[in-house]
Amino acid sequence: MELGNNYEATDAPFKPNSPAAIVLTSGTTGVPKGAVMSNENLNAIALEQGYCTNMEKNDTFLNIMPPFIAYGLVCGVNNVLCNGLEMIIIPKFEKGEKKAPTVMLASHMDEIGLMVRYIDEKGYVKFSTIGGINDQMLMNQSVIIHSSIGEDVPGVIGSKPPHVTKPEERNKVVKADDMFIDIGAKDQEDAEKMIRIGDKISFRAWFEEYPNDLIMGKALDNRVGCYVMMEVLKRVNTRATVYGVGTVQEEVGLKGAKTSAFKLNPDMAIALDVTLSGDHPGIKPEEAPVVMGKGPAIILADASGRGILTQQSIKDLLIKAGDENEIDYQLEVSDGGTTDGTAIHLTREGIPTGVLSVPTRYIHTTVSVCSMKDVESTIQLITEAINSL
Repeated sequence: MELGNNYEATDAPFKPNSPAAIVLTSGTTGVPKGAVMSNENLNAIALEQGYCTNMEKNDTFLNIMPPFIAYGLVCGVNNVLCNGLEMIIIPKFEKGEKKAPTVMLASHMDEIGLMVRYIDEKGYVKFSTIGGINDQMLMNQSVIIHSSIGEDVPGVIGSKPPHVTKPEERNKVVKADDMFIDIGAKDQEDAEKMIRIGDKISFRAWFEEYPNDLIMGKALDNRVGCYVMMEVLKRVNTRATVYGVGTVQEEVGLKGAKTSAFKLNPDMAIALDVTLSGDHPGIKPEEAPVVMGKGPAIILADASGRGILTQQSIKDLLIKAGDENEIDYQLEVSDGGTTDGTAIHLTREGIPTGVLSVPTRYIHTTVSVCSMKDVESTIQLITEAINSL
């Protein structure tokens, strides 16, 4: 065939049995092999495919195979040409590209508190503790009863005053069962106009900014974790799918973490919480070596291993993110309580889970103290870890 001003185009000779292409087999029986296909082979297969699949002119064909494979050339290319189809070619696959993971960030929204259990004839309220509460810290605390029948009701936790206690009684911790809440009611009937059995009770406290980037406030366990989670969701830039989960009933059995992790079934999870800071009087360094101002604690084990034993891959991910980005962190092995991470890592067939906690003073009391520097370091470390996936 000659082209151009001085040339005349002529038809190339066509022989049905002439070789038209050498294509590779799929390799299902071993190594892919080169197969010679004639013009007749190519056209016959293409026409047969169009007949068997009822393809019509201008139909769209999705080609998922490369043309150097027999199927890709015969069915994906020649079929399109013979039957007048439109073709969509799948973009090139990157060798070794991994499936984008799903990540669950879990931060519990609940806090320790109380619940109305009984109202006596004088209108005083007996209560049950909800979550891990030391009875010693309850005395004379100001509370709010969240009424189910009206507006919130303020109250104060009272007990037998020291003026009328015997010497041997003064040296004993007053138990919660011996305390009551005074809501100013004149009798039981008056109290029942304001509250009901089962109404929730929270502690009253205020927020304060301390010097040296410290803050004081109510329920930093786990308002801090919730804040960290929201900030990470704002800042993260990753191919992974990240779920921010505000779990419930962590303080009474890690319940919300179990149900949400089962529903999402993520590839990995990180629980966000607070941990005991051992930098104040009354605590020995070996009892609580994690302190405020030195970054979040990467939990390696809690509850003496009865809780979580962090999987090596998650531990390495968090430590690497801290080291490579010069973010302060601490490592913690504790004998004390546990977190949502324990429930999550035991969900379904097991979910690789880590725990990152902000060191906090006076947790599980009515007021706590933590460092905003540590909070920021926690946000940065998790963000960098997720971005590296």
